[in-house]
Amino acid sequence: MKLHGPALRLTILVCENDIWHHKPLYYEIVHRAHRSGLAGASVMRGIEGYGSSCRIHTARILSLSDELPVTVTIIDSEERIRAFLPQLDELMTEGLVTIEQVEAIHYVRHPVQQAPLDTSMADNAFPR
Repeated sequence: MKLHGPALRLTILVCENDIWHHKPLYYEIVHRAHRSGLAGASVMRGIEGYGSSCRIHTARILSLSDELPVTVTIIDSEERIRAFLPQLDELMTEGLVTIEQVEAIHYVRHPVQQAPLDTSMADNAFPR
């Protein structure tokens, strides 16, 4: 089965060493997205990049860096993404956030049944 329709892609670009209360910022973003019931979140670590500092950070062996770029991507309905934005206002002190309209196709192995609420991602299938 597949579900499809309009959605928003929320992309959050931060540095891997950005911290929120002694935890990586990307970790806090993903866990808040999960608690908010968003359809899913992925974190990708860049191998090279630069931001507002204009310094290039790289994963090449001769210039080890803990300041590599990290991208958190979340896709869900416009309503749910926009409801999540105030949490980013609380978390972000530096970085870049983009919001793009996309058409999402979500392949679902088993259709979601009407069942008691559960925190697993299977019961939070996109779209709503």
